[in-house]
Amino acid sequence: MRHCLLALILTFCCSLSAMAQGIGKETRQLLVGIAPDWNSSYVTLYQYEKGALGKWRKTSSWKGRLGKNGLAWGLGLHPVPSGAKMKVEGDGRTPAGIFDISHGAYGYAASVKKKASLPYRQITTRSLWYEDTASPYYNSFRLINHEPSTTAEKKAQMKQGDYAHSLKLFISHNAPPQARPGYGSAIFFHIWRGGGSRATAGCTTMSEPHLRKLIANTDPGKKPRYVILPQSEYDRYRQAWNLP
Repeated sequence: MRHCLLALILTFCCSLSAMAQGIGKETRQLLVGIAPDWNSSYVTLYQYEKGALGKWRKTSSWKGRLGKNGLAWGLGLHPVPSGAKMKVEGDGRTPAGIFDISHGAYGYAASVKKKASLPYRQITTRSLWYEDTASPYYNSFRLINHEPSTTAEKKAQMKQGDYAHSLKLFISHNAPPQARPGYGSAIFFHIWRGGGSRATAGCTTMSEPHLRKLIANTDPGKKPRYVILPQSEYDRYRQAWNLP
């Protein structure tokens, strides 16, 4: 009986320790998105920079849109609560949690204003991003050396003449090489539709000027992170995750 009790206590303590993991000390740049609740498609975004004394300083804020069905826990840098509702492919929900946003931007233009260390790829007709859960390239970028010819290649084309997707920044949810088929793919920041009147399929959207500002300010050297949560969850994990 004593051994069982000890095991339960250790399990509980380990769970608390896991959930206490959050923004590391190396992170000096943060974008925080707070939604009213789990089922809302509206979000307020706040940009923060960490000063020399280790204090967060808010530099700007603006409105954005999320998935049409709200949020669900994603796969990122955060521990996922036991039994939590998870983001899955096609659920119309934005992944919640902590995500790296330093892996790169994509756009129709030949170049974009950005930090030299932030990767940028111009999207052409040969730029592909796979959302097919059966594909070996699931949730990853692929540049082919020919015009798309197969059904899979055409379906994965990033360039569809769509203004909303003419500029985007990757949110590292369920990112390769550990991408889990079916847990959500192609999660980006991109330009919102209808001036913010329309929700998304799971991405975070905003006006073009705000997206350009976000991309221009994102500095991989500062280990930038995106924290996106409903207000209640943000309040719950704020201290444990070292959030502003």
